Amino acid sequence: MVNVVKYPGRSEWNDLMRRAATVNDMVRDNVRSIIEDVKRRGDEALLEYSERFDRCCLDSLKVGEKEIEEACRAVPASLKSSMELAISNIAKFHKAQMPDEVVVETMPGVTCRQKAVPISRVGIYAPGGNAPLFSTVLMLAVPAVIAGCEEIVLCTPPGKDGKVDAAILCAAHMAGVNEIYKVGGAQAVAAMAFGTESIKRVNKIFGPGNRYVTEAKQQVGMCGVAIDLPAGPSEVMVLADSSASPQSVAADFLSQAEHGVDSQSILLTDDECLADMLTVIIERYIDLIPKKELAMQSLSKSHVILLHNSEEMMDFANEYAPEHLIINCTEPWSLAKKVKNAGSVFIGPYSPESVGDYASGTNHTLPTGGHAKSLSGVNIDSFVKKITFQELTQDGLKSIASTVMEMAEREGLIAHKLAVEVRIENKINETL
Repeated sequence: MVNVVKYPGRSEWNDLMRRAATVNDMVRDNVRSIIEDVKRRGDEALLEYSERFDRCCLDSLKVGEKEIEEACRAVPASLKSSMELAISNIAKFHKAQMPDEVVVETMPGVTCRQKAVPISRVGIYAPGGNAPLFSTVLMLAVPAVIAGCEEIVLCTPPGKDGKVDAAILCAAHMAGVNEIYKVGGAQAVAAMAFGTESIKRVNKIFGPGNRYVTEAKQQVGMCGVAIDLPAGPSEVMVLADSSASPQSVAADFLSQAEHGVDSQSILLTDDECLADMLTVIIERYIDLIPKKELAMQSLSKSHVILLHNSEEMMDFANEYAPEHLIINCTEPWSLAKKVKNAGSVFIGPYSPESVGDYASGTNHTLPTGGHAKSLSGVNIDSFVKKITFQELTQDGLKSIASTVMEMAEREGLIAHKLAVEVRIENKINETL
């Protein structure tokens, strides 16, 4: 069920780090066709895709207030309470990330500033279908509100009854979403990117999805529409030694495997007993989860890797750059200090990846597929843009003028030189 590899040489590591390929030419071509169709026909195309893919006929794409109210009444009080706690923790952590304005006098009379300004209109995609991810709505809408985004748009697919999952609508209402539309798949990304009669285009698109949604985000991203990050199949890497509970590691494997058939779980350990035990415990636990068949497909792409020591484990982990990294070892912080590439890190025996997915406060929208080598997960900076300002006094301009004019002249940009020269030599009238 899970591939067990003992003491692989470093020449074998690249093969073990390979992710499942999820996008092929057929997917790319289909997505490109959908995007062009939505750009051309707008709402008409969206309604036809709902009938084709979601198997429902819609009168309107926008979710009305009555449907939101009904959904909020349908959600159990216990789940609302859980959402409230999650919102509180997400808000606390993201509020602490709000950047201060930067004001620096780089030299006398030359003052530079940097100010964070919220993106005015953002779009969120929340998957529906078999696993409606209302948690994604919280993870993206709460920081958007904190950042000061004025308009927050949610697109999510309807069920066959033409309604959006009640938990998604309730989460959107509680988190402060302004507009909700019954649109899923690549067509939702196209609608948010380019606009239709009902859906005004957004400035940036956030959220996970299947291979079609992910490919659509990539394609609109090449057309000048900002996206949060390229997110592929979810993944977890567990670093564990002899102190780790095999049951905990097995549960971490399965919690990742139930995300989808292309999800991947990897255990790195220097304890041969744990490596040998894990597959046995997974086989015992897998009957407990409803998505057993899906999880088994994921586990077939997963690995248990026995390495010589923690140094090898950290080298492998940093090269793999996992979306989620669990460090379940005797001295976890000694290893955590060596982490260079990871989306989010879970420290010690009582920190399952599940808490980050839902309610600890960190964001669960994270880079996958090795993108953690260069990208951060979604945070408050994802919802703002930073604008710089500069103001020079007359003396300040004089003190920097010769530097600017010489550099401009060397690059052959004489008007740049002139823009300084006319100010310091009062040549405005002479040049007119």
